[in-house]
Amino acid sequence: MRRSPPTRIEDVAGFPDAINRENSEGSLAMTSVSPNSIASTNATAYAAGDVRGIWKVITASSVGTMIEWYDFYIFGSLAAIIATQFFPGGNPTASFLKTLATFAVGFAVRPFGALVFGRIGDLTGRKFAFLATLLIMGGSTAAIGFLPGYDRIGILAPIVLVILRLLQGLALGGEYGGAAVYVAEHAPDNRRGFYTSFIQTTATLGLFLSLAVILIVRAIVGEDAFKVWGWRVPFIVSLLLVAISYYIRIRLRESPLFAVLKETGQTSTAPIQESFGTWSRWKVFFVVLFGATAGQAVVWYTGQFYALLFLQTVLKVPLVTSYVCVAVALILGTPLFVYFGSLSDRIGRKKIMIAGNLLAALLYVPIYHAMKLYSSPVNAVALTALVFVQVVFVTMVYGPIAAFLVEAFPARIRYTSMSLPYHFGNGWFGGFLPIIATSLVARTGNIYAGLAFPIIVALITVVVGSIFLQDRHNESIWAEVQPGGNPVGMSRARA
Repeated sequence: MRRSPPTRIEDVAGFPDAINRENSEGSLAMTSVSPNSIASTNATAYAAGDVRGIWKVITASSVGTMIEWYDFYIFGSLAAIIATQFFPGGNPTASFLKTLATFAVGFAVRPFGALVFGRIGDLTGRKFAFLATLLIMGGSTAAIGFLPGYDRIGILAPIVLVILRLLQGLALGGEYGGAAVYVAEHAPDNRRGFYTSFIQTTATLGLFLSLAVILIVRAIVGEDAFKVWGWRVPFIVSLLLVAISYYIRIRLRESPLFAVLKETGQTSTAPIQESFGTWSRWKVFFVVLFGATAGQAVVWYTGQFYALLFLQTVLKVPLVTSYVCVAVALILGTPLFVYFGSLSDRIGRKKIMIAGNLLAALLYVPIYHAMKLYSSPVNAVALTALVFVQVVFVTMVYGPIAAFLVEAFPARIRYTSMSLPYHFGNGWFGGFLPIIATSLVARTGNIYAGLAFPIIVALITVVVGSIFLQDRHNESIWAEVQPGGNPVGMSRARA
């Protein structure tokens, strides 16, 4: 007798126990595999804790992802200057908002990139997908550095700029899922949070790298020259960084878990359909989106990007000072990604992520009031400390989430399934946060009005996540390719 579809995420989220249940309905069919090959043997070795070579995997994945984040965020870091280069003058506030909108366009298409490259990653392999995203991102970023301004080609300048941002967004939509899955499928079950947390540092490091390059180039060429042409240098530098990363990544092999699936003919032939073809799968999407990734996104972008905009455009802190405050806070906070990722291996992912969202929602208003207090006169140490506290919240919600997302879906559709809710959360909730927050401040005249959006989203995530999210940190993703065919039983044995 067919069972009615469940409603809670632990029953529908593509976790191992859902695989066998949905098999009767013709979806997510998964059978046990008897390892009979070198790839299967390697998979078993990784699952048992043999992580020889995993640091090479982490380095290659992290460096490439960091460069893609650098490429993506160099635009946001230079938004104030770009506004004067590619949009008509007359109203500086309108030009700045248009630049933020162009910045947001790159986020808007990230879910589409997740579907395109997620499908490629589940059909062809993880490695090919994130090699393609690297080249697209690098090429688009460098092209912005060579693009003539509005004063030379008129309306074509913003049009081409938007097209390049669209390409960047599509590439980033495929990059994160590929890197996170690739590392997770090399890592042993009981250390998955620790190893994937290094991927989580890449977004912060990419933002830090973009700030560092900006400061170095600005110091070399001078303030006036930087505003005229020096701002192009950080974009063009991307060509060198991408070339280095591509050389490192091309030497990697496919993930051992995916290799077994492909060898045994168990890769999906229609990953998008299997991931989102039924209402039960869409319930998974919405619970993961509103119970995890939406809150993670607004906390991330508030603590690292909106904090910078607030310092520069609202509090009028000098550019160099604001960059240094954020950069130092990022350096100090980066090790905490690894700490919370590792901690989630022991106590679970859910409680750490929920705590980070709750703390952010409760403390943003007093933190930003304090930032105003220490901005006139400027107290750089105090401002850095206040940004650092926000970065701590970021590390709590972001450090464990890659491992959580990997555990939420079976390997045959993992790339596609995890990429879409992640990039909807980060692309739409996170990506639109700067323009929403800035618009609220401009409309209301209240400099704290921009905090309403991240606070509301973070609180929604706390409620939905607390009720519906199921922690699976003790369960084995390797059970899909190991003998025995009882994923839950094998997971309990490893826990």
